[in-house]
Amino acid sequence: MLQLIMGLILFCGVHSLHSLAPKLRQSAIDRWGLLAFKGVYSVVSLLGFVLLVQGYGQARQNTVLLWTPPPGMAHVTLALMWLSMVLLVAAYVPGNHIQARLRHPMTLSVKVWALAHLMCNGQLADVLLFGGFLVWAVTLFRAARQREPSRVSTSHPGRLWRTLLTLALGSGVWASLGLGGLHLWLIGVQPIALPGG
Repeated sequence: MLQLIMGLILFCGVHSLHSLAPKLRQSAIDRWGLLAFKGVYSVVSLLGFVLLVQGYGQARQNTVLLWTPPPGMAHVTLALMWLSMVLLVAAYVPGNHIQARLRHPMTLSVKVWALAHLMCNGQLADVLLFGGFLVWAVTLFRAARQREPSRVSTSHPGRLWRTLLTLALGSGVWASLGLGGLHLWLIGVQPIALPGG
């Protein structure tokens, strides 16, 4: 469990510098140089991720059940995961309506992803992992919204087509993970048991 917690602290901590500690980040860049800062940032991120993944796997072997999700919650999670994947893709497709309106679709994607997984997983390891990411994403989103003034988005040529592309790509990622076996291959869990499977 300690390994999971340490991984969360390292991974989320280093990814919070830009939003929550910009002066500390800039001070490190000034002192070490941008290239060295990026190197340290990458190493800490990777170390945190490895600790997080290994710690989560170990923690799940020692099951501590906090609650049992109600029946049908997996289907609610599946629906929320569609939204999460669309938001994720919206962060990378330039000039789409979702990105222009929400401004931080990546952070919102993490929030929805974490909430969706909390709704259908009641083990202590799940609460630590997904709850940790949910708190981190909420904190980051609030900090980003407070830091940036409200702005009215201007029209962008092809915005409708870019939004439709975002929806299509997000739906494709969602289908691959939830229905196509990618989640089973990556994580070892099939989100929805398909007939005949």
